[in-house]
Amino acid sequence: MNVLKPEKKLLVLSMLVEGNSVRSISRMTGVHKTTILRLLSEVGERCARLLDERMRGLTCREIEADEVWSFVRKKQRRLTPEEKLNPELGDQYAYIALDPITKLVPVFVVGKRDGATTIRFVQELRDRLAGRIQMSTDAFRPYVEAIESAFGADIDYAQLVKVYEAENPGPGRYSPPKVTGVEITEIAGRPERSRVCTSYVERHNLTVRMQLRRFTRLTNGFSKKLANLKAMLALYFAWYNFVRIHGSLRVTPPLAAGVTDRVWGLDELLA
Repeated sequence: MNVLKPEKKLLVLSMLVEGNSVRSISRMTGVHKTTILRLLSEVGERCARLLDERMRGLTCREIEADEVWSFVRKKQRRLTPEEKLNPELGDQYAYIALDPITKLVPVFVVGKRDGATTIRFVQELRDRLAGRIQMSTDAFRPYVEAIESAFGADIDYAQLVKVYEAENPGPGRYSPPKVTGVEITEIAGRPERSRVCTSYVERHNLTVRMQLRRFTRLTNGFSKKLANLKAMLALYFAWYNFVRIHGSLRVTPPLAAGVTDRVWGLDELLA
């Protein structure tokens, strides 16, 4: 088994979180892709434990939630009938919760876009928060039951649906049509309508797609195993939260949220 020096490990990890694929990293560094994936698995597991330990008792006032799509091995429509029985193959979604004020991501969950994954995501979010929040999501129906089950009456919750301009999409279009309005539905509590928003978490989805090759559209940088996808997301969110200086904050999100008192280095994710 290849044993990488610490500086080579840091190089590989920095390239992973900056959007390079495993094969491209292997070509540029000379590190075998199996060794890169083994390092990713080890560090991803460590980062998942770090996030689980540190993201507790958070005093967030607002949360926006959304899902971002990827796939494992094959897209859902390409799976054989036998492969469709395996929940670790095909379309996978990363459920992401974002604090729009501190830009902190307190929790993420990977799975199918269904009721079971939504319930698990919302419950994990509830376990990390201290105090009442206002929460905004799109109109994905399972959120209503999941949020009621996890929070009960201790939440102000609303759903937001964007209304798009009707237009002919043409033979091919990569940008969405113009937004002409929004529809807000109050679900629980007394949400302040001026604060009902999903724009920040949707913008964060773009950051995910730019930083992680596995989420970049129209590429072949997809995950071959669900475990690799989860490890990459754990590494990314540990790096995003603790290491990366947020452009609008000039500090890291945990520093803005009072979770830590300093900016971390990427090498600390290896420790």
